[in-house]
Amino acid sequence: MSFDINNDLTVRKLVIFMTFMEKGTIARTAEALNLSGVSVHRALHTLEENVRCPLFTHKGRNLIALPSAWTLLEYCQEMAQILDRGLEEARKVAGVGQGRLRVGTLYSLTLETVPRLIMGMKLRRPDLEMDLTMGSNDMLLHMLQEGSLDAILISISESDIDRNSLEVLPLFHDDIFLAAPASATLNTRELADLRDYKDQKFVALAEGFATYAGFQEAFHIAGFEPEIVTRVNDIFSMLSLVQAGVGFTLMPGRMKKVYENSLQLLKLAEPYQMQQLIAIVFARNREQDPSLRALAAEGRMYARSLQDLA
Repeated sequence: MSFDINNDLTVRKLVIFMTFMEKGTIARTAEALNLSGVSVHRALHTLEENVRCPLFTHKGRNLIALPSAWTLLEYCQEMAQILDRGLEEARKVAGVGQGRLRVGTLYSLTLETVPRLIMGMKLRRPDLEMDLTMGSNDMLLHMLQEGSLDAILISISESDIDRNSLEVLPLFHDDIFLAAPASATLNTRELADLRDYKDQKFVALAEGFATYAGFQEAFHIAGFEPEIVTRVNDIFSMLSLVQAGVGFTLMPGRMKKVYENSLQLLKLAEPYQMQQLIAIVFARNREQDPSLRALAAEGRMYARSLQDLA
């Protein structure tokens, strides 16, 4: 490459130049590009300095293109076509603007939140396809950062989100409950003090899931290490084990509608009470992507609908 890094040759100047060559006058060029005549004249003048050869001659108050300008125009047009193709191919590789949105979500959000968002997106952009990937908080965040997902729905905390590079759209806060088998003998009139369940067996999610950190923190406050029978990789398997009487667990409130008749759910006592913040997260440098803007708009509507019900 023979370009001088200090040369102030820009795409803006070349676009103004190509428009001038098409329109023929500074006034018509300024009108077409919504610029002032002074800006157009300055761009053409400095372009000559950058190219380091005369491109125009004056005839009265008009600029007349020299043969050198027509030669440059041919290559500029070719350059513009190549640049357009390059930008389009780059967007394809990045998965932007291809009629497909790759969304990652926690398993627990597939009960209500994700279906509501998908239905809203279908109304906004009927031709858009949505690929859904389910996994743990950590896995989804990693996939977003490496570019294999366009947006994720996860539980967030300030420690695991880089606000400089990621855009965060909060949806709702979710309380954590103690979940027990229907056959267990519990005092349902009192808030659940985890110290009272020191002798019980528990099932839990594996490390990296949204509820894992809260599980660890709650029992740290309670002052004991629970006996964990098994760890699983999705919340539905975990709650099925609780239903079967394998053990107790901690569960986010968004699962209540499905399991409130088959499990006993107790609100935690004050020292152990905690909330998860569920949010849509995507890369800040893609905030102008039409598909992500539609998802964000649908997310805001969904968040408002939950506030109206509160």
